Amino acid sequence: MRRQEIADVLRAEGSVTVARLEERFGISSMTARRDLAELERRGLARRTHGGAVLPTAAGHEDSFLSRLTRAGDAKLALARAAAELVAEEDSVFLDSSSTAYHVARELLERNLRLTIITNSQPIMELVASHPTSTADLIAIGGTLRRLTRSFVGPVATQAVQSHYADRFFFSVKGVTPDGVLTDADSLEAEVKRTMLRRASEPILLIDQSKLESRGLSVIAPVNEVTRILTCGVDEEELAPLVALGVALDTVPNSEEAA
Repeated sequence: MRRQEIADVLRAEGSVTVARLEERFGISSMTARRDLAELERRGLARRTHGGAVLPTAAGHEDSFLSRLTRAGDAKLALARAAAELVAEEDSVFLDSSSTAYHVARELLERNLRLTIITNSQPIMELVASHPTSTADLIAIGGTLRRLTRSFVGPVATQAVQSHYADRFFFSVKGVTPDGVLTDADSLEAEVKRTMLRRASEPILLIDQSKLESRGLSVIAPVNEVTRILTCGVDEEELAPLVALGVALDTVPNSEEAA
């Protein structure tokens, strides 16, 4: 039980120290190190001097803020294309990706009357603070992952299961060559998977970087997605996805559209 809690802390924050484990669980440094050694043996941690971090085999996961500005032009172009697919009175699932954050901002700027359902704390704050928004917000709660500023876990998954949406806009850590959607964290993957299966039209938004990386946790096969919007991806790189028969639209980035 304690070791599972330590693994949860690692997933949420990316690292943990022996000193913190001593304080939190009232254990000795030797016991804390044994716990970390066992988690390392299971592939859930990589020990460092004075603590542990998430293993590189799980796929490096950056913070929400660091992802927000990366590939900015492509994400903005994808957000605009996604917003064009939303009509008045629609209900929309948005995941905790930085791409979905841009979608939310675009939807709010268009002043659409719609319902946004999300587990992303930044999107919740964006909707709540928008001065002229006519969007309703359903906030999915649960355990907060500080690294991604998202709510995950059984409470979050159960909350998602209580709703249906017309569309689900989301991104992933990576797409494998054989068409599997992956995420760096199992709890994030579970929330995305549940949203995907509760949406009438799941729509994946990816730039070129998503075809270069792979996460540890499987979300779903790509053929469970209704449509893929891509930006900045070469036709040759898209060929395996096209072969799987998923509807795929290429969106020009800001520079190409200018």
